[in-house]
Amino acid sequence: MEYTTILGPARDEFTEKRSRFIGYAAPVTTEEQALAFIQEKRSRHWDANHNVYAYILREGGIKRYSDDGEPQGTAGVPVLDVLQKEGLTDLVVVVTRYFGGILLGAGGLVRAYSHGAKLAIQAAGKKVMSPCSVLEMEFDYSLYGKVSYLLPKYRAVTLESDFGVGVYLKLLLLTDLVPALQKELDELSAGTLTPRLVQECYDCIEHPSLF
Repeated sequence: MEYTTILGPARDEFTEKRSRFIGYAAPVTTEEQALAFIQEKRSRHWDANHNVYAYILREGGIKRYSDDGEPQGTAGVPVLDVLQKEGLTDLVVVVTRYFGGILLGAGGLVRAYSHGAKLAIQAAGKKVMSPCSVLEMEFDYSLYGKVSYLLPKYRAVTLESDFGVGVYLKLLLLTDLVPALQKELDELSAGTLTPRLVQECYDCIEHPSLF
């Protein structure tokens, strides 16, 4: 099952009625990583009035947030709501606020923290993670031309290669394309080339059009 996360760490900021809001986003896969990111921002912005956060993890379906001293429901919940509406998981967002002396009111806070989260996500960019398989194969040089012509059709990513007595390739490709690739390899090699499954994982690979 595919899921959507962000491409990498990012930040953006804006000012609302003299209050400075800084949004940070980062991809994470564990609660330890999320908490370490939050602590790093708290340490960096030790002089800020609030370091509000929210994170969602695919493993265990964990969702956490904190208002960090803002009125209940005006900060952490809006940030978490943005992540959910964007359909994102495996990420953490921190929105830091330096108070500018003018009260924003409950509605103003909700809009400001939501905007801070959206800016951070936009700066980070999104990617779709799909179920992938890592395959190994070894074959004779006589098959190399046919195999190398076939692999781009499946958007297979070469992770490792070795050209010794024979050809060794370690590939990453979408799991749902493995049976079709195996069938074509079997046909072009007269049944002598069978890839070995090494690992199943998630990665970002564009789904090719095979037709």
